[in-house]
Formats: sequence, C-alpha cells, structure tokens
Amino acid sequence: MAQAKKGRLNYRCPACFMRDLDIDMFYDEEKDEYYCLRCQFHGDEKKVLELNEQLRWKYGSMRERITEFDD
Repeated sequence: MAQAKKGRLNYRCPACFMRDLDIDMFYDEEKDEYYCLRCQFHGDEKKVLELNEQLRWKYGSMRERITEFDD
C-alpha cells in the first residue's frame, strides 16, 4: 500500500491486519505516535513494530508448499 504523504514511514495497522485488512497508519508529530483512521488503534513506533512482528506467524508458511500432514 502506498504512503499517504512523504516523510516518516507509515506502517500497517496491526489491529486491522489481524482481520486481513491492509490499512495504512498515519503519524501524529505532536503526540509522537501512529494512529489508524479505521479502528482507532494508536501507539508509538515500538508498539506497532512489536505487534506487527507477532503477526508474522500468520503468514510464515505462505511460500512453502505443504504436501504431508502429520496427525
């Protein structure tokens, strides 16, 4: 998803991304935090990066072909 404006990098909203929505977060310079217009999530860069890192397990095996299933 393209950034809305030049400047700081916009991140995906972790709350929306959990629901398979690719929503860009915006940066508020006065509060030094990121916020989402869709779900009202807000947090500093560290919190956003931690939550996005936790979500990587969801798509961790996306590029692997699974041919055997062990019960």
